[in-house]
Amino acid sequence: MALLLFAAVCCAAPVGNAISAYVALKSGAQDDGGIAEGGSAADIPPRILTAYKKAVQQVGKHVPNCRGVRWPILAGIAKVESNHAVGRNIADNGDIRPRIYGVLLNGSGQGGNTTVIPDTDNGRWDGTASAERAVGPFQFLPSTWEGVGKDANGDKVSDPHNADDAALGAAIYLCGNGRDLAKRSQLKAAIFQYNRSQEYVANVLGWVDQYTAAAKDPDLKNVTGKVRTVIEAALSQRGVPYSWGGGNAGGKSTGICCSPSGKSGVGIKGFDCSGLTQYAYAKAGISLPRVAAAQAGVGQRIPASLGTSALKAGDLVFYATAPGRDSTIYHVGIYVGGGKMVNAPRPGTVVRLDSVNAMSGFAGGARLL
Repeated sequence: MALLLFAAVCCAAPVGNAISAYVALKSGAQDDGGIAEGGSAADIPPRILTAYKKAVQQVGKHVPNCRGVRWPILAGIAKVESNHAVGRNIADNGDIRPRIYGVLLNGSGQGGNTTVIPDTDNGRWDGTASAERAVGPFQFLPSTWEGVGKDANGDKVSDPHNADDAALGAAIYLCGNGRDLAKRSQLKAAIFQYNRSQEYVANVLGWVDQYTAAAKDPDLKNVTGKVRTVIEAALSQRGVPYSWGGGNAGGKSTGICCSPSGKSGVGIKGFDCSGLTQYAYAKAGISLPRVAAAQAGVGQRIPASLGTSALKAGDLVFYATAPGRDSTIYHVGIYVGGGKMVNAPRPGTVVRLDSVNAMSGFAGGARLL
């Protein structure tokens, strides 16, 4: 029975931990809630994404000479520092609970810290007077927060555990005395100031670039006919929740129990990966099997050996645990061009635009149109 349920739907391979060791969360490893490669706005809780965008609007009041601040820059920092507070409750006013604390910087070696940083806030923000620890979704030290913290949500408190306040504080800190963050060299310098590690800079820049790309709609000016119908149908479902076993040719539906990781689609109205492809192709009059592996047997098969450059807009894109053996295909998306696909990645995420490299085990594609 378990094997039958596994074959009925599609899932995603495990993801890596995107949180740096230096700011490892007190509670330990977190459920990613999104995908570690090929990030998009869809892996950011809506309320905290609002905070990033609000900070961009407000930062000019505090650093008038700053240029080039964009929400993907803030998102790149917060992705690495706290994974956007995924798993926490974010209130309407932006307060994040439970609070996010980094490791205690007492020189113990835990989380990679070897330098003692004495307490500066008597535990007001970091909950301890024995030493400092980074706090909030942007992992500010209390001493740094004293210099950049501002009230962004109008409650007359500058709180690093508030999404709005923290995002604005991060924007102010990155701006310095008036950087132009549209210039790559100055953006790198700002990120290096945030954490003096070239590895950290490269990690954050990777996320900034991915969020920037994902925020743009694909260019469909040369896409016509049924191919355009399929892609537009898929894109229209962006933001719809992933539901294990959910979705069909008629649209989103509640799913079933349970994914290999124990996630249930019961009570969640949405799509899994093959349910989304069924729906989009049905809009163009094409009927697909329900299972991702079976969908690989429809149309003209595109071998994985040809690489992703062989894909054309409208093609199905497959991923397998053992590429070359279609029976091991575990995931499918719809290629839209430009190295991107419409994707229903995994439980806890939503339908979104992702890089075709977002999933592991590229297994080629299929051309139906």
